[in-house]
Amino acid sequence: MAEDLPVPPLLTGNLAFFFDLDGTLAEIKPHPDQVSIPPEVRAMLKRLSELNDGALALISGRSMKELDNLSLPFRFPLAGVHGAERRDISENTHLVTLPAELVATLQRDLEREMALMPGTELESKGMAFALHYRQAPEFETRILELARTYVRHNTLLALQPGKCVVEIKPKGISKGAAIAAFMDEAPFAGRQPVFVGDDLTDEAGFEVVNQRGGVTIKVGKGDTIAQWRLQSVREVHLWLEKLTLQQEQEKKHITERREGYESLSRSI
Repeated sequence: MAEDLPVPPLLTGNLAFFFDLDGTLAEIKPHPDQVSIPPEVRAMLKRLSELNDGALALISGRSMKELDNLSLPFRFPLAGVHGAERRDISENTHLVTLPAELVATLQRDLEREMALMPGTELESKGMAFALHYRQAPEFETRILELARTYVRHNTLLALQPGKCVVEIKPKGISKGAAIAAFMDEAPFAGRQPVFVGDDLTDEAGFEVVNQRGGVTIKVGKGDTIAQWRLQSVREVHLWLEKLTLQQEQEKKHITERREGYESLSRSI
């Protein structure tokens, strides 16, 4: 889809929200440990969750432990490692794992290969591996070919390219599958899904949300199947602020009308 996508409207109705983290709620940094969600944005997410009966989840390539730390003091439903681990509203955890021997072999082999490419970094997520080359972009082609080699030779694995990273993950998992699982559960079921993301990994989520008649919002430049676009993380924050304020005003008006009707009924 072209770059000239419109800015998303302020949404009303029975909604379920899904947000990517890096590049969407938080600015991308040279190292993942440097990333943070501003406190006021965390508070807005909590308020938006409350206004929508808890139907708000974070969907990320990060682990759930990292997502919890980044969203403190609040605790949301989560899908980490692109959906390989997921926590629902009832605190139930759903995991997709790889055989321990395969994980150990990948860890050993990838450490050896990545050590030959200065500036690259291997991130182990337990059931997936992220091969980062943000600090050494000259190794992009070599990193991609390395990851493809392992995926080609093992039917349990799949490749997931991203921004200056390529991930080796369990086959069959995706942000789209994670969103679909949430949408089959309370409090998300029966609502119109809204997904905001910035990366190639988010396109699978956009596809699922589009199929369900939802709202998809791409952050930043690049081709996408999303329907709307926000140009930056800052624009996401401003849109969130306006959206939360609008929903608060709508809830206030509904409460005032209800109280007015009840008062009139009592007087009659």
